[in-house]
Amino acid sequence: MINVMIVDDQQPTRMGFSLMVMKDPALRMTLQAGNGQDALDILAALQLHGQSLPDVILMDVRMPVMDGLDATARIKQLYPSIRILILTTYDQDSYAFGGLSVGASGFLLKDVKTKDLCRAIHSVYDGDAILTPRITKEVIRRGVPNVSINADTLAIRSKFDSLGPREFEVSALVSEGMTNAEIAQRLGMQLEAVKKAVSRSLAKLDVKERVGIAVLWYKAGMPNLQK
Repeated sequence: MINVMIVDDQQPTRMGFSLMVMKDPALRMTLQAGNGQDALDILAALQLHGQSLPDVILMDVRMPVMDGLDATARIKQLYPSIRILILTTYDQDSYAFGGLSVGASGFLLKDVKTKDLCRAIHSVYDGDAILTPRITKEVIRRGVPNVSINADTLAIRSKFDSLGPREFEVSALVSEGMTNAEIAQRLGMQLEAVKKAVSRSLAKLDVKERVGIAVLWYKAGMPNLQK
């Protein structure tokens, strides 16, 4: 059972997503909060009393008291095992990129269909796919405009120099939004070998989520290897 929490200041939105999550017997909506600070308070209370934390949080961006970006950054610092999906709309690309930059696993558009929402929750829980690959890539590219060669870019590129050849190839395809299974098929690797390569790359690049690999890839102006 995957425990899900939703953080949104609109009660109807929380109810709607709760009903969607309940359609999947493997998912359980266990907690709700109206803003980022409420979410942090709830998580702190759960930890204090030795109770289970949520596995996945659906996080709105625009909320009073504490918005979703600040809450995401803080939650990932305190509870790194929790996966966070940013809830956004087409006109909030900057917010979505901000969420990816502070540790969110991906993002979903608020008009997401039930089956896609449930699939997304399963995906990030399993540590697999970057969500909505095409949209995610576009958001990252908009958030990293006109990459130029400078000291910061070279510093990021030097991180990729620490990767082995297979890790580099896998990271390139992760940055394109491919799942582990798709990467395994593309490179002729066993699925477990891909998972291990992703894990090693995360450690060497010092990022917690695979979407962080994509963010660094575009910030460094690395080439698109998916031909």
